[in-house]
Amino acid sequence: MSDHRSGQADTTTVDGPHDIRQEAPLSNQLSALQRDEFVSGVRDTLPLLLGALPFGLIYGAIAATSGLSIAAAMAMSVFVFAGSSQFIAVGLVAAQTPVAIIVLTTLIVNLRHLLYSATLLPYLKDLPQRWRIPLAFWLTDETFAVAVHRFQRNDSSPCRHWYQLGSSIAMYLNWQLWCFLGLLLGNRIPDAQGWGLDVAMPVTFIGMIIPFVKTAPMAVCVLTAGAAALLTLALPYKLGIIVSAFAGIASGLTAQRMLRAKTRTTRR
Repeated sequence: MSDHRSGQADTTTVDGPHDIRQEAPLSNQLSALQRDEFVSGVRDTLPLLLGALPFGLIYGAIAATSGLSIAAAMAMSVFVFAGSSQFIAVGLVAAQTPVAIIVLTTLIVNLRHLLYSATLLPYLKDLPQRWRIPLAFWLTDETFAVAVHRFQRNDSSPCRHWYQLGSSIAMYLNWQLWCFLGLLLGNRIPDAQGWGLDVAMPVTFIGMIIPFVKTAPMAVCVLTAGAAALLTLALPYKLGIIVSAFAGIASGLTAQRMLRAKTRTTRR
C-alpha cells in the first residue's frame, strides 16, 4: 500500500509539472506571435485611417439630413460597414426606394469583394469558419491591400491571419468613430459633399496600389483598370467598378501570357 502510494506521488510530482513546463513556453511563444502580428496589422494600417475620415464625416452628415435616425444610421454603419454602399443606401432611403432595389444596388457595388476574397482564399482556406466569417465581414479595400502584402511574404508564420485581424479591427473602429462624429455634427456641416474632402480616398488608393506595380503585366493591369474606370464612370449602380476590375484582370493576364511567350521564343 505504501509503495503504491509512493509511486503515485512520484509520478505526479515528476510527470505532471514536466508536461506543464514543456507546454507553457510553446503557448507563450504562440501568444507573443499572435500579439506581434495583430499589432503589426494595426500599425501598417494607421496611414490609411485618415483616408476614411472625410468619408465617415460626410456619410454621417448626409445620413443625419436624410430622415434616418442616429440609431438607424449607426446600425447601418455597424452592420453594413461599406462606405460606398452606405452612401448609396442613404440616398435611396431618402428617396423612398423599395428595399429590394436598395439591397440589389448595394450588392452590385460590393461585388469587388468577391475578387478580394478569391485572392485571399489560398492563405485563409485552412482557417475554421469562426475565423473566416468575421474576417470576410471586416474585409475592406485598405485591409485587403495591407493583408495581401503580408501574406505574400515568404515566411512560415502560423499567425498571419492575426495580422489581417489587427488591420480589420483598426479600420472598423476608425470608421465607426468618424461616422458617429459625422452624425453628431451633421446639421453643423453645410454642403459637406461640396468641400472636396473626397479627394483623400483616391489619393489613399493610389498610395496603396503603387507598391504592387513591380512588373510590366501589373502596370498594364493598373493602367487598363484606371482607363476603364474613367470611361465607365457614368454607368448606373457603380457598375463601372466591376467592369474596370475585370478589364484590368484580363489585360494583365494577357500581358503576362505574351511576356512568357516572348521569353520562350527568345530562349529558343
